[in-house]
Amino acid sequence: MTLLVLVGPAGVGKGTVVRRILDSEPDFMLSVSATTRDPRPGEVNGEHYHFVSKPEFEIMLEQGELLEWAQVHGNHYYGTPRAEIDRAKTAQKHLILEIDLQGARQVAGKHVDQVQVFLLPPGWEELEARLRGRGTETEEQIQTRLATARHEIAAAGEFQHQLVNDSVAQTAAEIVGLVREHERGS
Repeated sequence: MTLLVLVGPAGVGKGTVVRRILDSEPDFMLSVSATTRDPRPGEVNGEHYHFVSKPEFEIMLEQGELLEWAQVHGNHYYGTPRAEIDRAKTAQKHLILEIDLQGARQVAGKHVDQVQVFLLPPGWEELEARLRGRGTETEEQIQTRLATARHEIAAAGEFQHQLVNDSVAQTAAEIVGLVREHERGS
């Protein structure tokens, strides 16, 4: 089991790339994160995220149940339950962590077999267009995400691999190739 840590700013297409990998690679699975934010339309508790209250999240933190966690966009918490690694090992699958910069930095410091990939947008204008095109955030939230994206993109060099997501199919294939290469080298 290899942990695939996928990082990048909001709107870069992490979710789309992950869906492509999951649709084509049966030996990959997605980690289900815990979050204190409200569900977006179509999101299902336990499938897309474990939606929890801030007090519930704080209990998970206190009890050491999270591999990583972060406060994102100023007001919501996200974290990866440690139980997700055990779930992947049991299923004999590679575990994809689709997380933010803060969380990825925490995981990078852990002794977990991992491949780290930072996804970059094809350009700043494209990133902003993708964020606006989602239609899920207010203007204020979009501006917060753009400010966060500048900071995150500046840190891309901290990660093993950086890929520009200008083609979902190509990016997904490259990521799978990196994991396969890692498997052969381990």
